[in-house]
Amino acid sequence: MSGAALGIEIIFVFFLALFILHRYGDFKKQHRLVIIATLLAWYLCFLIVFILPLDVSTTIYNRCKLAVNSSPPESSSNNVNGSYPTSAPRKHKCFIPWSYIPDGIMPIFWRVVYWTSQFLTWILLPFMQSYARSGGFSITGKIKTALIENAIYYGTYLLIFGAFLIYVAVNPNFNLQWNQLQTIGIAAANTWGLFLLVLLLGYGLVEIPRSHWNGAKRGYLLMKTYFKVAKLMTEKADAEENLEDIMEEVRKVNESIKYNHPLRKCVDTILKKCPTEYQERMGRNMDDYEDFDDRQNNYPSEKSLVKLHKQVIYSVQRHRRTQVQWRILLEQAFYLEDVAKNETSATRQFVHTFQFQEPENRITRYFYTPTVEWYWECLLRPWFYRILAIVLATFSVIVVWSECTFFSTKPVLSLFAVFIQLAERTYNYIYIEMACFLTIFFLSICVYSTVFRIRVFNYYYLASHHQTDAYSLLFSGMLFCRLTPPLCLNFLGLTHMDSSISHKNTQATAYTSIMGSMRVLSFIADGFYIYYPMLVVILCIATYFSLGTRCLNLLGFQQFMGDNEMTSDFIDEGKELIRREKRKRQRQEEGENRRREWKERYGNSREDSTRNRNVHPDQKESSFSDTDASRPMSKYTRSNGRTERDRIELLQDAEPLDFNADSVSDDPLDHPLDSGRYQPGGRYLSMSRSRIFDDV
Repeated sequence: MSGAALGIEIIFVFFLALFILHRYGDFKKQHRLVIIATLLAWYLCFLIVFILPLDVSTTIYNRCKLAVNSSPPESSSNNVNGSYPTSAPRKHKCFIPWSYIPDGIMPIFWRVVYWTSQFLTWILLPFMQSYARSGGFSITGKIKTALIENAIYYGTYLLIFGAFLIYVAVNPNFNLQWNQLQTIGIAAANTWGLFLLVLLLGYGLVEIPRSHWNGAKRGYLLMKTYFKVAKLMTEKADAEENLEDIMEEVRKVNESIKYNHPLRKCVDTILKKCPTEYQERMGRNMDDYEDFDDRQNNYPSEKSLVKLHKQVIYSVQRHRRTQVQWRILLEQAFYLEDVAKNETSATRQFVHTFQFQEPENRITRYFYTPTVEWYWECLLRPWFYRILAIVLATFSVIVVWSECTFFSTKPVLSLFAVFIQLAERTYNYIYIEMACFLTIFFLSICVYSTVFRIRVFNYYYLASHHQTDAYSLLFSGMLFCRLTPPLCLNFLGLTHMDSSISHKNTQATAYTSIMGSMRVLSFIADGFYIYYPMLVVILCIATYFSLGTRCLNLLGFQQFMGDNEMTSDFIDEGKELIRREKRKRQRQEEGENRRREWKERYGNSREDSTRNRNVHPDQKESSFSDTDASRPMSKYTRSNGRTERDRIELLQDAEPLDFNADSVSDDPLDHPLDSGRYQPGGRYLSMSRSRIFDDV
């Protein structure tokens, strides 16, 4: 099994990163370089998390082997010649772990992974971000824009690195060497990453268990979905209005720049990025062969076209994302309402209001029957979420305690260090790897899930169902590459596998050896790395009392809060929107069912009549003279019958336009927020039913 575990995990992590990226990115529409760069960044970060437990178990085995080789054999009283007996017992007995990695492989592996991730996060990905957002029409123009935008970015980091360099140069106790310069760069990167890591970790340690606990409450998810529907409706309307404004500017540019203008190629490029309906509406303006006049100054410049191109890309992406999210959120709201209705079902079979638009898998349909779905959604899932929330909360308490006490070595107060040391005494490598994997996996979930949840206005937003833009994908890769190294160092400190924390003269892990000795910067190694993680306690308390959410509400960014009046208004608004969409969906399904029944009922008779006319052509010819006189009357009657049939069908498919919203009471839950909060009023009386068919 030498190296086999490493190879298996390398392959497994690659497909895991590919699967997650496929959920958020769009492989068909986005540029291949963006997909490859983001996949590489995510893959390297996930790989560090999965491989580090193998490094820990290999290091423990190497320590055991070193202790055996350094301990002298026991002396024997019968030894006359001064030689040691060959069968002398040893103090330790080391077992090779199943996932043992031979010497020399891990240092090279960590060096390649670490420096590749650092090159991505500090050089390549920022440049690709600016390149992806650029509205240039040529590769040279996009590269020029990216270099200009990143000049300040790179200058800031050079200034920080120069400050560290000056500190070390002024200190007479240090002699500048290449290894020390390398350590200074690593320390600067890890300091920035640790600063952000503690902020994200403090939020995830509280929010993840709380979200699972609230998910088990009846009606909580439905109320939150109503709130999301109301917010998304506002964003959707804003995106549509923004797209209309941008398309109006594109139309004006398309009409002003003729076919033989030098900038016509730029306009054609912009038109290709517009939605299809707008392209058909505007056309390509190829019918006008009027030559443009150079003396006119009302033509847009190339810089304005570059800016317009950038706005078109952004507005189209945002409009498409809101449309997809709206459909997904509607399906989620309909399903949660079905869950609320089926909780009181006596038949214990889950009944859906609407059928799934996508066909279900046969295997899923065979095993996940309506009865199984009812037991899971209405009975088992709430208890499962409660148990999972308790387990996650326990892990969070252990992490917070260990973050505040991991610097104490005598006695050892960090619970993760206690678990690892107990397993190290018996050399139970399976237990060591499982304990290390669960610890670092939980820390990664708390940090990475926060990265997936946060949203910086409309510039950074990881939207599922292939709706994430290139800028957000690249930015997430940057964050992962900056957060993962300090996350791993923090994990090694919690387990006392870092010699700078444990203060033991033992063999360090291969990952720690790549980082170098942080003693070059003592105020960071003995100060910032030790005491800054304690701030996670304050952040957890702030997250528990939702201080950040309350601050955002005060600033005008509406957040879901159960005890807030504005939240109640959003819930009522979202509930009314779901009612309207549900009635619209029901009318559509009823119309489709009527058309299907009409086709099944009268389709066969029409086919039989057509077949009879084709089978007896001679009879028609023989009776031609007899029916010649009555043909006008029959023609008129047939036309009148067709008109009458069309009128009947139109009457059957007509949607009720006059309804009162107050008379509809299809609420799945009776929530306290419903009483006296929102009174939908008004009738849709823009058209009178008695005058609809006057022109038919």
